[in-house]
Amino acid sequence: MVSIRVFEPALCCNTGVCGEDVDQALVDFSADLDFFTSQGVDIARHNLANDPSIFVQSQVVTNFLTAAGSEGLPLVLVDDVTVLAGRYPTREMLARYAGLASAEPRTLTLATVPSQSCCGGSSSSCC
Repeated sequence: MVSIRVFEPALCCNTGVCGEDVDQALVDFSADLDFFTSQGVDIARHNLANDPSIFVQSQVVTNFLTAAGSEGLPLVLVDDVTVLAGRYPTREMLARYAGLASAEPRTLTLATVPSQSCCGGSSSSCC
């Protein structure tokens, strides 16, 4: 099994999903992380503010920070190989990194209402 590690810039909390102005990319990534963790994928995120020691333990991350600085984060490593920098991976990218055929979509779909229901007919006024 591969190891996926995401090294993030300093965030206000472990997920960055806090406060009044939440970045949608962080919300999506948090949901994706939960999904892949539930699927048994070895995936973890590290926040520069809360876990700085892990950043210096990896020579790949140390070299990246020396060259790009924290402005280049997030940094995504798969088995210590850089696969993405500067943005969060999509769910599809994470599925590919993890070697999964596909991932469940994160979006919700609306159900179709049959034409015989109280809301489906043009003459109905119940809805």
